[in-house]
Amino acid sequence: MTVWIVLSILALILSPLAWLRPTRRQSGRMALRLEARRLGLGMQLAPQEWPHWLPAEPPSPCAQYHLPRSRKDPLCWVYWQTEPGVWVNQWREPCEDAALMTWLRTLPADVFKAEADKQLIAFYWAERGESEVLQRIAAALKALA
Repeated sequence: MTVWIVLSILALILSPLAWLRPTRRQSGRMALRLEARRLGLGMQLAPQEWPHWLPAEPPSPCAQYHLPRSRKDPLCWVYWQTEPGVWVNQWREPCEDAALMTWLRTLPADVFKAEADKQLIAFYWAERGESEVLQRIAAALKALA
């Protein structure tokens, strides 16, 4: 009888430790972020105010994967993906730059936003998928930076 009481008390004491273990989803995201760092990408959770006209509201904060720009006089742009492969600007006009569209079409459907300013280029991604998806994102970032 005392053995059962002692085991019950130990189980009660050790049960909160199971809550501290990351879930599979959290472990997968941590692995993707470490892989991104190995590929030379920067990553941060960035708060966003998404346009009201997007079909579904992406999360905020959203994972931003970025690289610094290397061109001396880079073009600045921002595009949102409304449907897989359909990229529009803030006025909902489709992207007409053919070179840019070839890279944007390689991105998965859960990349919500592609942005380039004078300092860096960034993709806002839901972090779904495996390392192969991250490889495609990294290749597009490196080609456009």
